[in-house]
Amino acid sequence: MDFKKMYQAKLVTAEQAASVVKSGDWVDYGWCTGTTVKVDEALAKRLPELTDVKFRGAILFHVPEIFKIEDPAAHFTWNSWHMSGIERKAIAKGFCYYAPVRYSEIARYYSESKDPLNVAVFQAAPMDEHGWFNVGTNASHIESVVEKADKVIVEVNENFPVCFGSSLVHIRDVDMVVEGDNPPVDSMGEAAPPTDIDIAVASYVVPEIPNGACLQLGIGGMPNAIGKEIAKSDLKDLGVHTEMYVDAFVELTEAGKISGKYKPLQRGKQVYAFGAGTKKLYDFLNNNPECLNLPVGYVNDYRTIAQLDNFISINNAVDIDLFGQISAETSGIRHISGAGGQLDFVLGAYAAKGGKSFMCLSSTFTDKATGRPASRIRPTLSPGTIVTDTRANTMNIVTEYGMVNLKGLTVWQRAESLIGIANPIFRDELIAEAEKMNIWRRSNRR
Repeated sequence: MDFKKMYQAKLVTAEQAASVVKSGDWVDYGWCTGTTVKVDEALAKRLPELTDVKFRGAILFHVPEIFKIEDPAAHFTWNSWHMSGIERKAIAKGFCYYAPVRYSEIARYYSESKDPLNVAVFQAAPMDEHGWFNVGTNASHIESVVEKADKVIVEVNENFPVCFGSSLVHIRDVDMVVEGDNPPVDSMGEAAPPTDIDIAVASYVVPEIPNGACLQLGIGGMPNAIGKEIAKSDLKDLGVHTEMYVDAFVELTEAGKISGKYKPLQRGKQVYAFGAGTKKLYDFLNNNPECLNLPVGYVNDYRTIAQLDNFISINNAVDIDLFGQISAETSGIRHISGAGGQLDFVLGAYAAKGGKSFMCLSSTFTDKATGRPASRIRPTLSPGTIVTDTRANTMNIVTEYGMVNLKGLTVWQRAESLIGIANPIFRDELIAEAEKMNIWRRSNRR
């Protein structure tokens, strides 16, 4: 079969690709760094004549051109699987909405949803001699998207990394090919240096990690910073099985900490569902057979994670209440992120032999309304706050003031333990609130 001839037959302009989108359509815009650029520009010019177009996407690192049209809410909705800062700002403009999802189930949502998928468009590396496009670090749920979509449009980007695993789409399954302008792959930018709080939190977590452990690092500054501290440690023969591949894993590999020799699954391989970071990360993953980008339905499934001995899950949180309920998604009704795979990794780590999950957060944040510090450890979560991890699932909680394991503790023990790692300036207030809720047993402090 002549794949080059097939490619040429399907090659169209961005304008021709955009023309297939109709009013009322559901359109998948790619995942994370795979978000379309060239077709997006063409579609932004067409959108003012359309209504009720429903886009799906997630973790935007650049502002799509469709967001910039006049009165976007009159023409489309953006339905996000996981919010970035760009998407949070779009909520206030009335056209962006979160789609609650355990990320491990997203492929099943596509295959079983009664909503159609009329068009899917995403970036990929150029087709190889065997007819395959590579979607880089975004294997995630691409197979289900391609299977579901009526029309599949691939936007070629020569700068996309070629990743091993399930990052493949064949020309046979593609309806249109657009040769883009080859922009740099979206970058998260260089991570800020670890703060004193990051280093203090890491000082509690790193000693809990045994040699040969398998690591997962969540989205956010603190897990990435802890990963960098692990790279400075004496640990060895670590493995990687993570939702998101971040720059810290590159540093861990370069520091000689990663071998994966004790992993019972994909021994010696670093497994991830998607990745995003700096150019250094993309260069590291490009044609690197040590790293496998596999479907999220496998990577994030807690039953998969449970098979990995000494699994270490490191994530962050927005708030936690004295009962042990964790929110990593919202503060009140203000949306911040999403459920992602956090709960899957919390459950999977606990189910794994020797596994541990760590929820890491600074004890305080600065309240923008008052300019004063506020406690992340609260008597109860603020009204409207979404619970990401229920109190029954919470394991290790870490702040710069210490670490507590909530598994098996009664409500009064939880309250006491959490108050003990809160910022001291808030402890009396938390004790008083705990007493009102009848979850405080001690009247003295240690």
